[in-house]
Amino acid sequence: MKTAEMMNTYPAAINLDRDLLARTVDALVACAQACTACADACLSEEMVADLRKCIRTNLDCADICATTARVLSRHTGYDANLTCAQLQACAQACKSCGDECEQHAGHHEHCRICADACRACEQACNELLAAIG
Repeated sequence: MKTAEMMNTYPAAINLDRDLLARTVDALVACAQACTACADACLSEEMVADLRKCIRTNLDCADICATTARVLSRHTGYDANLTCAQLQACAQACKSCGDECEQHAGHHEHCRICADACRACEQACNELLAAIG
């Protein structure tokens, strides 16, 4: 991805480690994609009614991850309180989605892959939160 390359072109100071920030954005984008694809795959399963909660959780997580990636990609007029609140919400969405997908991972490979992406993204959000302090 071009995330780190773009972060390094930002002309003003960024009060966070740019590499950590770029890795977090990459994890967010990857998670949003995995959740979107998982929701779509769930819709194609024979027992789609059994996957309603999974689909909903996937779509919520995808939206929250995509929004968080956009928030973290903007640095002008940075508001640490807003960023922290968004990261906390995103970590929770990833935890919820990872937990839900994990329940279906034994039957659906797309849910296993999505759960892994959610866990990685949750960890990335929490690492960035710790760095922000």
